[in-house]
Amino acid sequence: MAEAMVLCRVPRWSVGLWASPGWWRTTCTLRALVRPKRGPGCPGGASGPLACSMFSKVSSCTPEVMLTQERYPVQRLPFSVVSEEDLAAFERLVPGRVVTDPEELEVSNVDWLRTARGCSKVLLRPRTSEEVSRILRYCHERNLAVNPQGGNTGLVGGSVPVFDEIILSTALMNQVTSFNSVSGILTCQAGCVLEGLSRYVQERDFVMPLDLGAKGSCHIGGNVATNAGGLRFLRYGSLHGTVLGLEVVLADGTVLDCLTSLRKDNTGYDLKQLFIGSEGTLGVITAVSILCPPRPKAVNVAFLGCPGFAEVLQTFSTCRGMLGEILSAFEFMDAECMQLVQQHLHLASPVQESAFYLLVETSGSSTGHDAEKLGCFLEQVLGSGLVTDGTVATDESKAQALWALRERITEALSRDGYVYKYDVSLPVERLYDLVTDLRARLGSQARRVVGYGHLGDGNLHLNVTVDAFSAALLDTLEPYVYAWTAGQRGSVSAEHGLGFRKRDALRYSKPPPAVQLMQQLKALLDPKGILNPYKLLPTQA
Repeated sequence: MAEAMVLCRVPRWSVGLWASPGWWRTTCTLRALVRPKRGPGCPGGASGPLACSMFSKVSSCTPEVMLTQERYPVQRLPFSVVSEEDLAAFERLVPGRVVTDPEELEVSNVDWLRTARGCSKVLLRPRTSEEVSRILRYCHERNLAVNPQGGNTGLVGGSVPVFDEIILSTALMNQVTSFNSVSGILTCQAGCVLEGLSRYVQERDFVMPLDLGAKGSCHIGGNVATNAGGLRFLRYGSLHGTVLGLEVVLADGTVLDCLTSLRKDNTGYDLKQLFIGSEGTLGVITAVSILCPPRPKAVNVAFLGCPGFAEVLQTFSTCRGMLGEILSAFEFMDAECMQLVQQHLHLASPVQESAFYLLVETSGSSTGHDAEKLGCFLEQVLGSGLVTDGTVATDESKAQALWALRERITEALSRDGYVYKYDVSLPVERLYDLVTDLRARLGSQARRVVGYGHLGDGNLHLNVTVDAFSAALLDTLEPYVYAWTAGQRGSVSAEHGLGFRKRDALRYSKPPPAVQLMQQLKALLDPKGILNPYKLLPTQA
């Protein structure tokens, strides 16, 4: 039976946590920390900014964001312009759900980082795949460009218009279609908020296979469209493995129903894989079938301090060897990240000052078994000097407080100034070298150069903060960061996608024949190029 998803923040786990053994010292009392929903700086997550001709009024608490077309060298493609006749047609297709008021459009035209801004004059809110189909069929016939949008929590400018594209919001497509309590297979519409889905399946003793800092605002359809990674990737893997089926509406309005709930289906090409990570450029995802693992009965969270990155790597190797199948997360952050969350968010560090910090989470089915394994691991890394200090959460609120130190780094960075963000995959032994090299390269040009991320996945989040956007600094950063990454045979986008800002960096991770094939697929599925134009694919092959 279908149930509407309600966006609300819930505890990461609602199971008991292992109490610290006597030898394990907690160095300070953790404050009660509440993690706010991550999303654009104004309330309402998925509704957004004003038309460019009327963008004189902006939020009183934040400065106006420069138009993307003014900040970056990009030319509008020859799409049609929305007319009064088009607005009347949209009103017939989705009565009462056509938004043209500039005040209501404000948030949806500006990305969460407030570094990209379009000037769309209309936002549409369909409730069903049939309505999406009728909208796209009309836009295809009229040659109107469309920007699909979920929770608008993307970090590469992929979720907001570049020019005046029509914003197609999935916010009202928020129904759970079915859940099988034996197999753990969930089927739902694309606009369901990830946190609402997490709550829904946790009540049935399952968990979602992905978890993000943006869980309070992001939509499952957007997660799939961007192939979001997140905090559970180490344990449950990619959405390419956990998504079983998709319903997708193509550019001409064709509804592609591949919404299977089968674990095994070896009949022809696995078409759903084309749309996972396609960032709305090949079709609009309207429904998802996803495999949810059973909810762990025993969860432990440890926060550790390490004297250097060499010790971080050795701790990770020891951790994998000793914790094995119960290891569910291994996150790292540098000292600059801790300073940021302390300065801007007033969070307290639970351990003594260190060069690096680790968050280790275990998830299993036996409290005693898991506690014994974690205890042996902690004794080993403390005794060998790999870890100099640490704490283990003794209750649910402290576990959330430890996670907040890692999850809210992005929020703290956004308060430190303009942020240049890079999300790269690298061989784990070279993961932090890029941060060190970039600090030396930039010197006093940057306020901060920080590194954190998913060490277990080889995923570095590299961030540079400055007082204000500088084209000269951007030229210093790019293509240096991409070339450095390519030199290590890494990926220029580990989990954030390419969107608008990183599209021309694709060639650093994919050879020309691969890029050409991607462009051919785009031309086949969207011959007029109306779906999320200016995103993912480079301007020139």
